[in-house]
Order: sequence, then C-alpha cells, then structure tokens
Amino acid sequence: MTKKQRAELVQIELEKLYPTTPVPLDHTDPYTLMVAVALSAQTTDKKVNQVTPYLFEVAGTPQRMARLEEFEIKELIKEIGLSNTKAKNLKRMAELLLERHNGIVPQTYEELEALPGVGHKTASVVMSQAFGFPAFPVDTHIHRLMTQWKLTSGKNVVETEKDAKAIFPEESWNKLHLQIIFYGREYSPARGKGEKDFLTKMMFDK
Repeated sequence: MTKKQRAELVQIELEKLYPTTPVPLDHTDPYTLMVAVALSAQTTDKKVNQVTPYLFEVAGTPQRMARLEEFEIKELIKEIGLSNTKAKNLKRMAELLLERHNGIVPQTYEELEALPGVGHKTASVVMSQAFGFPAFPVDTHIHRLMTQWKLTSGKNVVETEKDAKAIFPEESWNKLHLQIIFYGREYSPARGKGEKDFLTKMMFDK
C-alpha cells in the first residue's frame, strides 16, 4: 500500500467512525477555547472540562481574568498540572488581549503566538476551531499515529504537521485532525498495546 493509499484509507475509515467532530474542550467563544487549550497542555481534556465551568463563571472574559490576582487564578485551576505557570500565563494573556487587541482574540498566528501560554498548537486549534481557517494542529496522538501509519518520518510535531498538510487535502484538515485524535484515544491509546488499532493492521498486515 502506497503512502497516498494509506492516507486515503485513513480519511475514508475515520469519516465512517466520526462523521461529526465536536471540539473535545468545552467552550463558548474563541477566548474560552484558547484558555481551555492552553490549560490542556500535559493535562487531559476530561480534567480541563471539570475545571473550566467554574473558571469561566468567574473569569470567562479577558476583562474578568485580568482583574484576578495570580494566586486567585491558581486556586481556580489547582487541579490542573503546571497550575503555577498556567495561572501566570492566563493573567498575562488576558492583560495583553486588553492592551493589544481590545479584549478580542486575534485571528493571526503571529498575534496569537505572541500571547503567553499560546504555542503553535494552541494557535492552530483556535484558528481552525474558532475561526474556521484551515489548520492541522498536531498533538501527541496525531504525531504517534502518523508515524505508526508511516505517513511521516517527522522527529517532532512541527515536521509531522508539515507532512500531514502535504498528504491530506486542505479542506479536510480541520475535521481530520480531530478524527485522528478520537481514533487514537479509542483504538490506539499511548499506554495500550494497540490491539484495537485496525487501521494499522489494514495497512500493514498481509
């Protein structure tokens, strides 16, 4: 099976499995999505979704987040990993949104990635899921599966993102990156043995 055929198989099978792709992180607007994604680094989406309802009730806008002290934000997110750093980032992120963007989440990678706690992956999620720009955010699930499926030889998520964008049609990116994440969680968890990973078997078992 060629690389192109493997990529087509991925799209066909994942579309059957996941015809709809709700964003795994609960949010109500671009700002709360950006906060949720920033909080999800080295933390499960499930844990983030447990913490954010009250966080957003108290500080669901940049204006309200900026008014809080760092220690108050930390108290609200203390169950999440790296809460010290994330509290500091959330406060400064809110302040810079107010200073630079009138409290509105910007719609360019350069402006997003200039905000504390917003790396390329977070910016890509916001650009694709909040604003509809074609993007292919790569997390550890996608990097691992793309490597497993021999669709990338990337040593890191940056190279894997480049390869994903080259092999999959642009119009599929925003949906497909979520489909791969869902598949990884259900059929090929990082700590499992991948017994349920039927896509890899379809590609490589003779």
